[in-house]
Amino acid sequence: MSRPAIRDPHAVPIVAIDDALPPIDPGLLTAGALRERFAEARGWTPEFTGDGASSGREPSNASVLVPLVDRPAGLSVLLTQRTSHLRDHAGQVSFPGGRAEPTDADVIDTALREAEEEVGLARRHVDVMGTLHPYSTVTNFVVTPVVGLVRPGFELKLDPFEVAAAFEVPLTFLMTPANHRRHRFEHEGQERHFLSMLWEGPAADGGQQTFFIWGATASMLRNLYRFLAA
Repeated sequence: MSRPAIRDPHAVPIVAIDDALPPIDPGLLTAGALRERFAEARGWTPEFTGDGASSGREPSNASVLVPLVDRPAGLSVLLTQRTSHLRDHAGQVSFPGGRAEPTDADVIDTALREAEEEVGLARRHVDVMGTLHPYSTVTNFVVTPVVGLVRPGFELKLDPFEVAAAFEVPLTFLMTPANHRRHRFEHEGQERHFLSMLWEGPAADGGQQTFFIWGATASMLRNLYRFLAA
């Protein structure tokens, strides 16, 4: 059964805030600690595996890069806001990424190529640490998150067709469940649940902008939390 589409996620009621869950210890949110965690064979279970397909098209493989920028103040996550005219996930906050191409060597190659194309992040600046469990989106993409440590010194060049803005969020903020809000959407007897995180960051005009992180991006960040908490 197809899932009801959410046209205005900002208007969907918040039903809970996950402040009962502990934040990840900041000592585990360093480049060295993350490398050690990905090198381990310790198992974990993703909290979210997908949000159910609503489109009739065949599933397509895709990858996203989860870019953890190694700043002096701590790691931050580089995110993008998609342009409003795109067919899929228009205007939403996303990781750089997209559909796999036949010429891609593997899921990592897809993520690195897409990051170069979308935001100009050269792969020489990215140290891939590992991958998370695939996530199936409502638009029928099976997405593999590729987690990479990004060395400073890079320059972004946004693809104006796909990317309206790029911004960074401290990893400590995103790995604190007190910042994770649960929403419930009901339509014609069907329900959908999703997470959101609200972040205020610098806007292009020098002011502040509120970024609404939700859906697949928020779910993959929550899975990263579960991976680090395991």
